[in-house]
Amino acid sequence: MTNTQAEGFADQLRKATWTDHDAAEYTNYMQALLGGQISKDGYAEMVAQHYFAYVAIEEAGHALAADPVAGPFVIPELERLEALEHDLKVLYGAGWKDAIKPSKPTITYVARINQIADWPGGFIAHHYTRYMGDLSGGQVIRKSAERAYGFSGDDGVGFYNFPKIPDYKAFKFEYRDKLNALGLDEVESKRIIGETLLAYQLNTEVLADLGKRMSEFKVA
Repeated sequence: MTNTQAEGFADQLRKATWTDHDAAEYTNYMQALLGGQISKDGYAEMVAQHYFAYVAIEEAGHALAADPVAGPFVIPELERLEALEHDLKVLYGAGWKDAIKPSKPTITYVARINQIADWPGGFIAHHYTRYMGDLSGGQVIRKSAERAYGFSGDDGVGFYNFPKIPDYKAFKFEYRDKLNALGLDEVESKRIIGETLLAYQLNTEVLADLGKRMSEFKVA
């Protein structure tokens, strides 16, 4: 049984994960960040945790680039590592690689990405969770960081800028079309939705951990 165009897989995925998407956005840490209550060091710590996750996601993508299912989602215009490395250099200086380390939730998150790296559907689940969020809610984070820390151009917020994607809205429609074109059966659809829910949970745990350390990051 394949998904019908009346409700394609993209709609099924969005509806099934909407509550979890909101949970990630409304963690204590994220609300404080958006409210300008997190220090630059606290913001830098979040960027550092993103870096470790994107190393895993983009390595998995490169390995699956020729796969007929995952391949269409390996999109160079979306890749974030170069931007993250630039931001981390701005935030930590030239020795940024020695200044950052993954938190325990990030280690768990990365381990899961590596565990499913040879499953095309699993890669798509984690790809969707991160990159579509960056194109949407990530733009709100960028504006908040620019206001709070005085960033300009791509310095410090390059992660949220996608210069090779001129029309974010059109791109997201194209991405939805890719999801709907997967032609999944019911079993695989449910499996990918389940993995996407897990990806949101793992992302939320990374942010919740930052929230537990809020006393380190709160603006005085």
